Amino acid sequence: MASETVQAVPGRLSALNTRYHKTALGVFAFIVVAHWAEHVAQAIQVWVLGWPLAEARGVLGVPFPWLVKSEWMHYGYALLMLAGLIVLRKGFTGSARTWWNVSLGIQVWHHLEHLLLLIQALVGANLLGRPAPTSVLQIFLPRMELHLFYNAIVFIPMVIAMVRHLRPSEPERAAMLCGCAVPAYGR
Repeated sequence: MASETVQAVPGRLSALNTRYHKTALGVFAFIVVAHWAEHVAQAIQVWVLGWPLAEARGVLGVPFPWLVKSEWMHYGYALLMLAGLIVLRKGFTGSARTWWNVSLGIQVWHHLEHLLLLIQALVGANLLGRPAPTSVLQIFLPRMELHLFYNAIVFIPMVIAMVRHLRPSEPERAAMLCGCAVPAYGR
């Protein structure tokens, strides 16, 4: 019975890269864009509306301020993002896979930065004796701007990968195991 369960999970994961790839990418893209919108909303609150950083918490952080202060929530999103990039990777071919891998590589670092922040919050000892949990690059850049940057540099190659995946070259189209590609021009 245990072997049936073990075999069922890879089957489900492979379905996410074949039959359900388009749907899985749509759900993943929605989550990514919603998170990205939170960072953009926070930047608008600070740079356009002139809100103090402590009050600029994005869209969901205004009614639920604990979301912004929770390292668990930030780490959970970084982990979800990493898992999504890993799980959906096999559905990509050719140049789309290359761009997806770029996004994945950057997210690995982004995830490690959030892991470092979470560990500091859990143990109560911050990097370089700082008053708040601090990531490596946060030593040089403010946290809001750094995470806006991180999300942008993960998002851009991901979007390129998705566009290339929807519009593959003929050899890439032939290698695809999913039905994500739009019909080729002239067919």
